[in-house]
Amino acid sequence: MDADTTPVDANTVDTLAVHAGREDLAALGLHAPPIDLSTTYPSYDSRGEAARIDAFAATGEAPEGPPVYGRLGNPTVARFEAALARLEDTEAAVAFASGMAALSAVLLAQHTTGLRHVVAVRPLYGCSDHLLTAGLLGSEVTWTDPAGVADAIRPDTALVMVESPANPTLAEVDLEALAEACGTVPLLVDNTFATPVLQRPARSGARLVLHSATKYLGGHGDVLGGVVACDEAFARRLRQIRFATGGVLHPLAGYLLLRGLATLPVRVRAASATAAELVARLAADPRVLRVHYPKVGGAMVAFETLTDPHDVIARVRLITPAVSLGSVDSLIQHPASISHRIVPEDDRASSGVSDRLLRMSVGLEDVEDLWRDLDRALGSTLSTRAVHTGVHAAEEPLLADA
Repeated sequence: MDADTTPVDANTVDTLAVHAGREDLAALGLHAPPIDLSTTYPSYDSRGEAARIDAFAATGEAPEGPPVYGRLGNPTVARFEAALARLEDTEAAVAFASGMAALSAVLLAQHTTGLRHVVAVRPLYGCSDHLLTAGLLGSEVTWTDPAGVADAIRPDTALVMVESPANPTLAEVDLEALAEACGTVPLLVDNTFATPVLQRPARSGARLVLHSATKYLGGHGDVLGGVVACDEAFARRLRQIRFATGGVLHPLAGYLLLRGLATLPVRVRAASATAAELVARLAADPRVLRVHYPKVGGAMVAFETLTDPHDVIARVRLITPAVSLGSVDSLIQHPASISHRIVPEDDRASSGVSDRLLRMSVGLEDVEDLWRDLDRALGSTLSTRAVHTGVHAAEEPLLADA
């Protein structure tokens, strides 16, 4: 009797994270997903290959049958794509070499239809901001707040882009209201910070869900990748862009990302619990002016210090001062100096990215160990720093709802 390889009959994130993309393994006599590192594949039916390539060129539909060439598709990467689509509750997902490659493919896919205008809400990840603002792919951007999205849409608007919770301020947007304001214009939501464990933007009306898979999906700081979860119609266009531009995800990266998904819910929830405790302590600390933490929760924390934020970065020992996020170990960085340095200073300030803001990605370490490191890094002599910064020591720290 043949084994049943139909998709897992479950819709809970925990079960899907473990089983999605692996449904056929038992029938293959395997337990762990195989890694297919081939760049090309043999075929003695050149007429059949020609027909499949013609079909892909016309529709972008993933070719049936044996693989053809690594730039057209890879079985290991396809497993990750199938799993992520199940987690985000979309019809399909298309993976790329990085999050920026994924966003670039979305823009190029829309450009092929003659749509080059983007409506975007700040803050976004600094390189996303730069890609749009600089017009590097020929895009024109209108920046607005969520309430102004409907008025900013034009006949040539390609998409509306938002990041919620946003990088680095953790500001949140009502995604259902925003999707309604978009009308027929596709809404792209960068869901890197929340992950499908905390929210599924497609259920709120987003047509495109973007991830820097480098972050929580991989989860161990050892793989670069990006992915767009979307409907099959848009996925076909993205596959054609990926084939033409070559921004493919390496099979080994696809394997590591699929493996990372299996522990995603456990990692996100554990790190989020630690983050919530650190938020409470930071909000009560007189050395901290303001703490940003989203209502949806998560493992990202942003806070503004009364002390010099560069001193905090220099003093941490357990926490790693580095860009990126979503790893099993905790990272901290100064957005105005690194991740958002490429954004013009006035635009940073207007979107809440102050020079005193620090962004911390909370990992899986013990909360007491992390707090000791933060406590030491924040310094112990508030009075001298209060005089230096011009902020009164008696000023109450604020917990800002992002």
